[in-house]
Amino acid sequence: MARLFGTDGVRGEANVTLLPEMAYRLGRAATLYFGKESEEKPLIIIGRDTRISGEMLEAALTAGICSAGGRAMIAGIIPTPAIAYLARVHHAKAGIVISASHNPFHDNGIKFFGGDGYKLPDAVEDELEAIVHQLEKDDNLPRPHDEKIGKIEYRPDLLNQYSEFVLSTCHERFEGVKIVLDCANGASYQVGPRILRELGATVKVIHALPNGTNINDHCGSTHLESLQKAVVENEADFGIAFDGDADRCLCVDEKGRVIDGDHILVMCGLDMMKADKLPYNTIVTTVMANIGFHKALKAAGARAEITKVGDRYVLENMLKNGYKLGGEQSGHIIFTDYSTTGDGPITALQVLSSLKRSGRKASELTDMMTTYPQLLINVRVASKEGWEENEAIKAAIKAGDDELGEDGRILVRPSGTEPLIRVMAEGPDQAQLDRICNAIADVVKKEMA
Repeated sequence: MARLFGTDGVRGEANVTLLPEMAYRLGRAATLYFGKESEEKPLIIIGRDTRISGEMLEAALTAGICSAGGRAMIAGIIPTPAIAYLARVHHAKAGIVISASHNPFHDNGIKFFGGDGYKLPDAVEDELEAIVHQLEKDDNLPRPHDEKIGKIEYRPDLLNQYSEFVLSTCHERFEGVKIVLDCANGASYQVGPRILRELGATVKVIHALPNGTNINDHCGSTHLESLQKAVVENEADFGIAFDGDADRCLCVDEKGRVIDGDHILVMCGLDMMKADKLPYNTIVTTVMANIGFHKALKAAGARAEITKVGDRYVLENMLKNGYKLGGEQSGHIIFTDYSTTGDGPITALQVLSSLKRSGRKASELTDMMTTYPQLLINVRVASKEGWEENEAIKAAIKAGDDELGEDGRILVRPSGTEPLIRVMAEGPDQAQLDRICNAIADVVKKEMA
């Protein structure tokens, strides 16, 4: 049986593979698990993004919590990192986010944070999954009655609490700074403009009219073209883009060039190092980091710690070794001084603060790192199982590695959330990468599709 939890919670196409019945069982399972050591009704805080299916799944999840005797505190539309923060400050047993992050609107997901604000360890997810499977077979687990039935509390004010917290992490003002902000028609559409304007910036907002089906639709951190155009046309100093649930942040300089997660880590990391706030002069990143990222750190006297893809692995390394900054090229950036997870609004303010302290234009900081050409091809497959042992795929990868030598690299890996094999090649010559990457992708498609 396939594992219910992927790399970032339970995901699927809403009302097709991710059903309200599953949300109900997850709500029951979470309440039974997190309430097992307390006689009080366990408090679980729930937030969601702007997808049309969010209300349906929220209702089912809440019913499951109440049926098991829990207290559901409903935050409404709110960024994912806000739930991690609120779970801590309200001493909740858990936080739950209904979101599929950067995926299209028809997908949705249910992901969990513990009461400490951190994503759940695999072992806890396994226990929740075991309870869910038991509920599927025979739901004879406890059902409180009378006054022990659970309760629902609607708390639209929680968004303001998160907004105040984000503002408290920034010690700079941005009067005279003109910013274009892309909210991806997602969870940041209220809080994003608010915090930037509160700090004095002049803000032009795009993609902040969610209708349930336009989240991430040619906008946000996965589609930066409209932001790049708006920055140049409006002669802005900077552009900021969040993804649908605002745990990612990417930026654009005044020339319209992309500032991805690698650039953000270099910019903020070297600023922290200058202030002697970067322990061991080390930044944690994943195997996806560009070669140019490593060269920029080396030139500045800093170093990188490498993990496999996934912000949870970045965070594990940071907590284990006492590092303060880590993240991914995709824009999941973690500042452990402020947050327990990737936080788009906090990242945006830290990048702007670094820029303000430097006294330079954004393009000058962009130039601190040279991005080597990188090509990524996603191959849709029937199953991700067994690709590592496939001899034809291994031979194709070896041939590409041999051709690139020390000037580049190839990385082939399965997606953690979709039925895809990702083929990435990196090196100095784009035409060479196109040929090598497509050759490997063709083999993967032939063998696995």
